[in-house]
Amino acid sequence: MPTNSKTVDEATNLIRERIRELDAERSQLERALASLTGGREGRRGPGRPRRSRAAATQPTRRRRRRRGGTRADQAVKLVTDSPGISASQIAERMKIKPNYLYRVLGDLEKEGRVRKDGRTYHPA
Repeated sequence: MPTNSKTVDEATNLIRERIRELDAERSQLERALASLTGGREGRRGPGRPRRSRAAATQPTRRRRRRRGGTRADQAVKLVTDSPGISASQIAERMKIKPNYLYRVLGDLEKEGRVRKDGRTYHPA
């Protein structure tokens, strides 16, 4: 059995030597990284928002597109179907809050897709 123990000793010595080499290489890499990042490796930079670790490890989800087009398209269709409709009536039919719809209608008015007459909207 002396050959077996000699082989095991040689293998053990080879593994230990390789571990020492890897430790030396790791310390060189850590020094290089520290010089590149200014010692800030792993910390968030100034002005970057905080993010929970759970959120950082989860893949980002893709948003599903709504059927029926955008809110703007839905609003234009309602105005076309019912000229003289008010913003609160449009919001009620779309089942959204009027304060969001006012912004959408303002953009539509700038684009020339609808026109406002008092409190009511008409197709352009």
